[in-house]
Amino acid sequence: MGFKSPWSPEGVWHGVSTLLVEKFSGDEVTVRTTDETVVVSFDGRSHELDRDAAASLRRALDGALAERRAFVHTVGTHRSDGSYVVARRGADSTGHRKVFDRFDELRQLYESLPERFTADDVEQSGLTGSRCHLVVRHLAEHPGFGCALVARQPLTGAKDHQR
Repeated sequence: MGFKSPWSPEGVWHGVSTLLVEKFSGDEVTVRTTDETVVVSFDGRSHELDRDAAASLRRALDGALAERRAFVHTVGTHRSDGSYVVARRGADSTGHRKVFDRFDELRQLYESLPERFTADDVEQSGLTGSRCHLVVRHLAEHPGFGCALVARQPLTGAKDHQR
């Protein structure tokens, strides 16, 4: 595997989930630490990195694993911990977002809804207030769901299996 780290000309790895490295290298990964360094071994080679550089690489990878996608009214974010956040675009308070433990939880909610659904239908899943409307809008905007808004009063989504 030919990854070259910007922190070392030798191509050092750390902060990378060993499972991620194993997946792409096909080799077992081992990690050994000392007070000052981290050594990651795979593909018959060992790579050493000081702790500050390892922490910096980990932050960069965590950021790369989180994916944020903005739509017209909503934003969906896949967090590095596996959770999925639906938020109102441009809002920064927690009252304008819903955190799902994982994206599949949102998919299961969508699948449980009737062919035509409103915020009241979403509310039955345990969501309350403006978050219900937020989720209806997000389902309509996200291309991963075969859904479209068909009415604004009341806000109504309809599943369209053509997408």
